[in-house]
Amino acid sequence: MLKICQDWPKEAFDDKLIDAKYWDDFEKNATLAAAEVFRVKDLAAAKAKTAELIKEFECKKVIATCGDKNQGIKKIYEELSTPEVPIYTDKFEIAEHAPTADLGLSVAEFGVGETGGVCVDTYSYEARVTGMLPPVHAVYINANYMTENLTTALKIISRVYKRGYVGFITGPSRTADIERVLTLGVHGPSRFFVIAIENMEGSEG
Repeated sequence: MLKICQDWPKEAFDDKLIDAKYWDDFEKNATLAAAEVFRVKDLAAAKAKTAELIKEFECKKVIATCGDKNQGIKKIYEELSTPEVPIYTDKFEIAEHAPTADLGLSVAEFGVGETGGVCVDTYSYEARVTGMLPPVHAVYINANYMTENLTTALKIISRVYKRGYVGFITGPSRTADIERVLTLGVHGPSRFFVIAIENMEGSEG
């Protein structure tokens, strides 16, 4: 999958900009924005949470990105995909099934404590549709990859950005255009989950 940056931690992060101490702010503000945040110990726990979501929403098909960049996430996709509930990871299959997928799975690069949003590298078409078309979207994120605010977030992005798309997701889609009544899910997913993994290199289940 094409990305703006193939290795964000190596090329864009440093200890002055990324720090796990901003987790509490992130969790609080993400929750206030109606995101549903789950902090898990390792990849095995992330797999279990993903299986719960697939069951909860009675998914018939799932689209998923970034498995080619993270072997642990790739293994989650492979082990949870079944003939009854396929998880599509090929870019052409994602494009085909995105309009009717029940769940989109992707990976965020880092979280922003000030807003509770996550930064996603959406250079590729499949990354964009995975986060926009299914009614439910879940992102995996390293729980230690947190930055303080949007100012520091933009400093991080400026280190690697040359062209393409990068975005921030802060809670599910929302609008209040109609009679100033807040409605979720009009322009994108109505449910947004953050699966924050403490040890991304740990057990893969």
